[in-house]
Amino acid sequence: MPKRVDHDERRTQIAEALIRVAGRRGLHAVGMRDVAAEAGVSLRLVQYYFQTKEKLLFYGLQHLTDRFAARVGARLRDTGRAPGPRATVEAILLASLPTDEETRTFHLLYTSYAILSVTDKALAAQPFIDQPDAAENALAGLLRQAGEAGLTDRDIDARTEAISLLAMTATMGTSILVGQRAPESAIAVLRHHLDRIFTTNGHLPPPA
Repeated sequence: MPKRVDHDERRTQIAEALIRVAGRRGLHAVGMRDVAAEAGVSLRLVQYYFQTKEKLLFYGLQHLTDRFAARVGARLRDTGRAPGPRATVEAILLASLPTDEETRTFHLLYTSYAILSVTDKALAAQPFIDQPDAAENALAGLLRQAGEAGLTDRDIDARTEAISLLAMTATMGTSILVGQRAPESAIAVLRHHLDRIFTTNGHLPPPA
């Protein structure tokens, strides 16, 4: 009896291969044939699942985002208690800084995709912008929650602060990649700004 193929598992296998080879060579230099060789499958199989390079790249970006969410969850579990807004905001921002091989690849590929989509119409047609909006909305919501709980100065604009924190993290992440800044320096800067925003440690009081 022929073995039943798990299509989600096969797509994940190909996406992981894309991430590995793109992390070594750069996203711009990766072709579907390279990914097939890295995954140990035929080019025809990669084309069967993704049809075009653009669809493959976008799926790889989505897979990176899923891995990012898992890293954030792991950081929050490591706190050992119910995380408040400050801990959650910090986990999101620190998980996106390139401080190890996995996060370096995440930042490199995510940034490369954004840059390539500026001049590549096929990539630009993919809904890349949805993910940055999701992060901005999540941070703004956490900051509003903190303000309502009295954990921040009520005069702060949650949306503006969220945009600023994300822009700062992205810029410092690039500076780490190019060797301008050490990860420890970037982390210290982020925590400095979080100390400015949050008036307490950001843990919500336990429910009555």
